[in-house]
Amino acid sequence: MRTDIIFPLVGYLVLVFAISIYAFCKREKVNSLTDYFIGNRTMGGFLLAMTLTATYISAGSFIGGPGAAYKYGLGWVLLAMIQLPAIWLSLSILGKKFAILARRYNAVTLSDILYHRYQSRLLVWLASASLLIAFIGTMTVQFVGAARLLQSSINISYEMALLIFGITTSFYTAFGGFRASILNDAFQGIVMLVGAGLLLTMVIYHAGGISNAVTTLHHIDPQLLMPQGVDNKLTFPFMASFWILVCFGIVGLPHTAARCLAYRDSKAVHQGIVIGTIIIGLLMFSMHLTGVLAHAILPDITETDTVIPTLMTHILPPFAAGIFLAAPLAAIMSTVNAELLQSSATIIKDLYLGEKINNNTDQKRLTRLSVIITLLLGCVLLITAWKPPAMIIWLNLAAFGSLQAVFLWPLVLGLYWPKANSHGALCSMITGAVIYASLATYRVEILGFHAIVPALLCGGLAFLIGNFFGKPAKEII
Repeated sequence: MRTDIIFPLVGYLVLVFAISIYAFCKREKVNSLTDYFIGNRTMGGFLLAMTLTATYISAGSFIGGPGAAYKYGLGWVLLAMIQLPAIWLSLSILGKKFAILARRYNAVTLSDILYHRYQSRLLVWLASASLLIAFIGTMTVQFVGAARLLQSSINISYEMALLIFGITTSFYTAFGGFRASILNDAFQGIVMLVGAGLLLTMVIYHAGGISNAVTTLHHIDPQLLMPQGVDNKLTFPFMASFWILVCFGIVGLPHTAARCLAYRDSKAVHQGIVIGTIIIGLLMFSMHLTGVLAHAILPDITETDTVIPTLMTHILPPFAAGIFLAAPLAAIMSTVNAELLQSSATIIKDLYLGEKINNNTDQKRLTRLSVIITLLLGCVLLITAWKPPAMIIWLNLAAFGSLQAVFLWPLVLGLYWPKANSHGALCSMITGAVIYASLATYRVEILGFHAIVPALLCGGLAFLIGNFFGKPAKEII
C-alpha cells in the first residue's frame, strides 16, 4: 500500500465530506424536494460553469483521451479541442428556455419538462426507463474506472478500492443532495485544473522542453506530429462523428440538461458560458497534450489506458502524485453524483409522484425517501461493478450515445418548434434508440461514420414524419 500517496488523497476525501456536511445543514433548513434535487434554483455563474464542466468531464478526459493522444499524436489534441463549444452549446440552446419553463411548471427533472411540453405519460415512462437503464450502465463503468485507478495507484485490492469510492460518492450525494453536488463539483473542478497543470508542467520539464519533446516524437514516428494521426486514423467521418458524440450531442444528455434547470438568472448563464468554455479548453488541451508528450518520455507503453497512471508515478514525487490522483477521481465523482441525483429524481418525481392523483405528499418524507433511493442506487452500482462484465467500455459508449439518440430531438425541437407533438417525439425516441443500439451492437459504420450520426439523422426524420399525426401542445414559449 502506497501510504505516501494515500495521505493527500485522504485529505481530499475529508474535504469532500466537509462540503457535503455543510450542504446537508443548509438543506435541512429548507427540506424540500426542489431544494434536494435542484437547490431551489439559486446557482450563480461560477457554480453553473463548474458543475457543467465537472459533470461533462469524466475519467475519459483524464485516462482514455490522453491515452489515445499518446497513441495517435498531436492530431488527437486537435480532435479533443472539438469539445471546446460544449458548454456554450448546452447553455445557449437549452439555458434560458429551460429556466423559464422550469419556473412556469415548477419542473425538477427533465421529464417534468417533457411531460408539460408534450402531455404524454407514455413519453415520460419511455424517457425515464431509457435514462435509468443508460445511467446504470454509465455509472457502473465510472465505478469500475475509479476502482481500477485506486487499485493501480495505491496498491490495494479492486474490491477495497471499489468500496472506498462507492461508499464515499453515494453517501455525500445522498445526504448532501444537489447543493453538495454543485459545491463539490466546484471544488473538484479546481482540483482537476491544478492536477492537469501540475502534470503538464512536470512532463514538459522531464521531456527537456517542448522543442526537445517534438524532436523526440519525430524520431519515434513522424506521424505523431501529423494532423491525421498515426495510421491516418483521424479521417473526416471520424472527426465529424466525434464532434457530434462528445460536443453537439451533449445537449441531449439528461444530467447535463438538468443543470440548466437550477441556475439563478440570465447573468449566471452568460458568466457560465464564458467561465465554462475557458475551463473546458484548459483541461482538454493540457491533458491531451500531456498524453502526446508522454510518448517522448515513456515510448514503450502498450496499454494506452495506463499512460497517465504510469506517467504519474514515474515523474511526480509521491505527495504530488497523491494530489494528481485526486484529479481523475474528482472527474469520475462529479459525473457519478450528477447521474445518481438525476436517477433518484426520475424514480421519485417522474415515476412515483407522476402516478399519484394527489401530489401533496409531505416534502420532508419525500426528501428522506430520495436519500434512501440514492443510497439504494449506490448499492446496486456496487453490485454491478463488483464483477465487471467483459468489454465494459462498449457498454459505456452504447449508454452515452443512446441517451443522445433518445433525448436530443424531443428536447431541441420541443423548445423551438411550436407544432412539435408527442407522436413525433415518441417516434424520434424509439427510432433513435433502436437504430443506435443495432449499429453500435454490431459495430456497423455507414460511410465510416459512428452509429450516433445515422441514429440522430433517422431520429430527426422520424420526428418530422410522426409529427403529422396528433395535435400540437397547447402552450410553448
